[in-house]
Amino acid sequence: MTLTPAIARYWEGYLALHPEAADHFDSAWAFGDNPRLADELLDLVLQGIKTGTAQNYELSQARNIPLPFEGGLSILLDSTGEPRAIIETTKVEIVPFGEVTPEFAYSEGEDDRSLASWRYHHEVYFTRELQAEGKTFDPDMRVVCETFRLVDTSGNR
Repeated sequence: MTLTPAIARYWEGYLALHPEAADHFDSAWAFGDNPRLADELLDLVLQGIKTGTAQNYELSQARNIPLPFEGGLSILLDSTGEPRAIIETTKVEIVPFGEVTPEFAYSEGEDDRSLASWRYHHEVYFTRELQAEGKTFDPDMRVVCETFRLVDTSGNR
């Protein structure tokens, strides 16, 4: 994601209060692959419900998207690209889809928070992502499981 003037202003404002964070910027991004999902999942973070997110490892590598890193700070965007919050990554694990734990599924905060629900909805999501690249879903595919904590909501105005 390109750093827009709004994203840069938000990050500069955060750094003014937290200069120690200067070397920890990771990225700025929105959840999901459509505006509805971006705003719904962002809202779960802002409510303190969502503390985890997952991405397809192979697609991230193919698209040259750097992996999140522990201690990294990411700016969360809404569906219009406006910065709304900053999260700090606290844990990153790469595991096969079938080995995602119930605890991680719960941390994602979606639907009924069960592993069965997580697997169903993420298979649908990953299938959609993969089809756009001409690939098919593989239940053994690797998933990047990122756990995070909300550290700033001053962009949430």
